[in-house]
Amino acid sequence: MATAAIKSGALKVTTTEAGLPTALTIDDSQLRRDPNVLAKDILRLCRQAAQRAGLERRAQMVAEGVPGHVIDLFDLPKPEDVAREEIITEVEDDYEQQTWMRSV
Repeated sequence: MATAAIKSGALKVTTTEAGLPTALTIDDSQLRRDPNVLAKDILRLCRQAAQRAGLERRAQMVAEGVPGHVIDLFDLPKPEDVAREEIITEVEDDYEQQTWMRSV
């Protein structure tokens, strides 16, 4: 299992390597957002956490001496796959609060 969160930590998801959520932490501030956007972000974090969990599984299999061609059969993400997803996430992570002002 692995965890992914938005920069502020106000939304955090833990999933299996298949992307199934096992834990979800939502700060009250996130509940004020558009539900469709919030749902999209939760799904994005599930994908990101699943990628991280798959990468951890790959590393575990390598450490245990499983041959590379066997690991490839599991279709686990490679480090460059996860890095690419992390970069995309950084670019898309523009919904974070951009100002110190709050709604009244």
